[in-house]
Amino acid sequence: MSAISVPGGAGQGGYLLPGQHGQVDFFICDILDAVPKGDMAMMEHPVFSLSTRPDRRILSYEHRGTRIEVTPSVKGLATIHDKDILIFCISQLMAAVNAGRAVSRTLTLRAHDLLVATNRETSGDAYRRLKESFERLAGTRITTNIVTGDEEATTGFGLIEAWRIVKKTRGGRMVSVTVTLSDWLFRAVLSKSVLTLSRDYFRLRKPLERRIYELARKHCGRQPEWRVSVEVLLKKSGSASPRRVFRRMLRDMIESDHLPDYEMAEEEGDIIRFTRRAQVVEPGPEAPPLSAAALDEARRRMPGADVYALEAEWRDFWAASGRPRLRSADAAFLGFVRKKAGS
Repeated sequence: MSAISVPGGAGQGGYLLPGQHGQVDFFICDILDAVPKGDMAMMEHPVFSLSTRPDRRILSYEHRGTRIEVTPSVKGLATIHDKDILIFCISQLMAAVNAGRAVSRTLTLRAHDLLVATNRETSGDAYRRLKESFERLAGTRITTNIVTGDEEATTGFGLIEAWRIVKKTRGGRMVSVTVTLSDWLFRAVLSKSVLTLSRDYFRLRKPLERRIYELARKHCGRQPEWRVSVEVLLKKSGSASPRRVFRRMLRDMIESDHLPDYEMAEEEGDIIRFTRRAQVVEPGPEAPPLSAAALDEARRRMPGADVYALEAEWRDFWAASGRPRLRSADAAFLGFVRKKAGS
């Protein structure tokens, strides 16, 4: 896949991979779950290799009391691109949680949906690479004391506990696959310790770009800006590059200015500043009208709230999310209300 210039997109003169599948019904979910989600612990701390070649190092990391050791299998460490599978799984689980459906650690996924949702090709080679990603995720072992779901314990686990191809084509290409997530990651989902990612995350070409975006999303969040030293950023990124090389790569990112959601700048004292980009809502179609029954249900869920103000807030949220196609405006609105009531 070749990179293309996206003027006025994430940043002027920026470079993102092209969208492989045009406009898609992203994850085939309603508004609250039509964007990818990542778990906060793995966004903050380095767990995945940034190498594009098999990486068989044992990674050790410690920062402010958090300790992580990542041990590869013979296939190598799981990579930042392998993480796409976990993002897809987390997004599917959060869709079910927000819809009030029962969830479990084991999911059955259509391989084609996963490839489309993560902006990958659907060639035979892409299915082969997907199988290799499952192997690395299952083989990589983590030992850590990171808290998930308000539970702290030093524990060891694989990024996924198991996976199995359920159905193949005659040519051997996977059609559907079951994935069992680690209990550690499943607790993060149940406690909603997740953050929404930009859809352009999957269009970032370089592993370091994806990792820097994750760190900006986790630490800047909805704050206007976040400042961090190059030394700490190097440590938290998990990059194996020397500091001078890492600094040069950051400067390249600053010059290209294509990081989704955030602008980067270099300040005196070897500091990098991340600033949230302005949220510009482009003209577009309006969300369908809500039924009286949906408004009544919102009143029941949030007694005393102004449901028309809630409706206006939901419409603003939908517009800012890129106006994704809705299967049901009522269901999307009530999902938004449930989330607000639980926050």
